[in-house]
Amino acid sequence: MRYFISLVLLFVLSAQTHAQQGKLYLNKIFEETARKKNISYSDDPVKTSKSQLLDVYLPLKDTNTLRPLIILMHGGGFRFGSKNISRMKIWGKFFAERGYVVAAINYRKSKKHPLNNFEDLAEACADAMEDASMALKYLRQNYKDFGIDTGKVIMGGHSAGGMIALQSAYSTREEIMRMIRRESASQKPAVSHNSNRLLAVINYWGAIYDTAWLKNARVPIVSAHGSKDRVVPYNFKEAPIYGSGAIHRVADRIGIINDLKTFDGKGHELQAHFNPVYAGPIARKRWRQAADFTVEFLYSKVLALNQ
Repeated sequence: MRYFISLVLLFVLSAQTHAQQGKLYLNKIFEETARKKNISYSDDPVKTSKSQLLDVYLPLKDTNTLRPLIILMHGGGFRFGSKNISRMKIWGKFFAERGYVVAAINYRKSKKHPLNNFEDLAEACADAMEDASMALKYLRQNYKDFGIDTGKVIMGGHSAGGMIALQSAYSTREEIMRMIRRESASQKPAVSHNSNRLLAVINYWGAIYDTAWLKNARVPIVSAHGSKDRVVPYNFKEAPIYGSGAIHRVADRIGIINDLKTFDGKGHELQAHFNPVYAGPIARKRWRQAADFTVEFLYSKVLALNQ
């Protein structure tokens, strides 16, 4: 009888261990994560500022030394927000628990009027793109310290952060500035796109400034967006801002690997009624649902193709 009970217990423990293991980069594997705070990524550490700091989230007890990197950028209309807001902490821990290295970054904010002037918003995005590239350069140079696979870099963010990620993959600072100056097509010199060699983009309720730019690269895009978003449109509005619905349609038409999770009837930040100061537990649950959708996409449609 003791022998039989021992066999049963061994079977149960083995089954639990197997269930806990799951699939790396898809399921929650690591119960504990670490957050290394306020690392300067500036090219000039003497002049570093809070706007060029990052936090790195790492899975503890992970024996892998080459892991995909997710760079996450906060929202806030290029005027507010930081790497310390609740969404960034939730997603940093969430992705690290599944085996990713996550870098949540600050970036320069605009001193102009990006919340009510499109030209100021686009220029602020171009500045932030430079900071994101600088952060990635730092992380690639120090990949051994964080266990990063430098060939598997994913860039993403929410709201303004999603805009930075999309434009980083599909446009350039030069193209954005030409758009602001309304230069004609004949004035456009050749440019190189996706110079950061991004493997994929995570777009949480962000937007691209010109859907024609989607022809510039072939970077997979995973998006989540509320259908009633009045801050960043789900489709488009008067200013050249095209949200996740428009991106999904064009990407499908031209054959870019992509997917979109639409939260019907929800507004900005997946809230029923957008509140930039407070988001309750239901909105946080939706953020985790967006992250679940993201890891399924990355696991099956990105990482599986880049083994």
